[in-house]
Amino acid sequence: MIYTEYGQTPLDTDEVRGLLIPGIATKEDLDSLEQENILQALEWSGSARIDSERFFSEKFLRDLHIRMFGGVWKWAGQFRKTEKNIGVPALQISTALWNLQKNCMCWFLEKSFPPDEIAIRYKHRLVSIHPFPNGNGRHSRLVADIFISRILGKPIFTWGRSLVQDGASPEEVRRMYIESLQCTDHGDYSQLLKFARS
Repeated sequence: MIYTEYGQTPLDTDEVRGLLIPGIATKEDLDSLEQENILQALEWSGSARIDSERFFSEKFLRDLHIRMFGGVWKWAGQFRKTEKNIGVPALQISTALWNLQKNCMCWFLEKSFPPDEIAIRYKHRLVSIHPFPNGNGRHSRLVADIFISRILGKPIFTWGRSLVQDGASPEEVRRMYIESLQCTDHGDYSQLLKFARS
């Protein structure tokens, strides 16, 4: 297994073999490659036709993951086949996603929660399912941004950007993000909601 940094899911040997670019020697090189792909996905998400029917589909989640990581990992967009330190059992991913999407669609149609909370609940459950071998946190944050902006018509989340501008290190911000997710695991959405708008 390859361990990356605090709060990231380890990749097993077969998943590491899925790296499309030979010669990646450092985590920084990998991050840089992934970031290039993610920027392309961000650009696409701002201009593509995304309505609620398209958004609430397994195909959309897979396609978005491919757009984010397809230039780096050959398994981009494919559900994981291995068990991780987080997530539902691999064989239950499709069912868990179907249930999540139906729940979130009901929250949306019935206005069960304020807009930010619907997006954050969806993001949290999506990352908890952990459908892909890697990139689930970044994927779920972009899903929440697309949902809040393209479906609900509200500003995208900032995900701790103001904390960095106020002098917090990226490591501190990541730790705060992980801690807010852990609170949400216990039913308290307040910290993740606050972090998402900080």
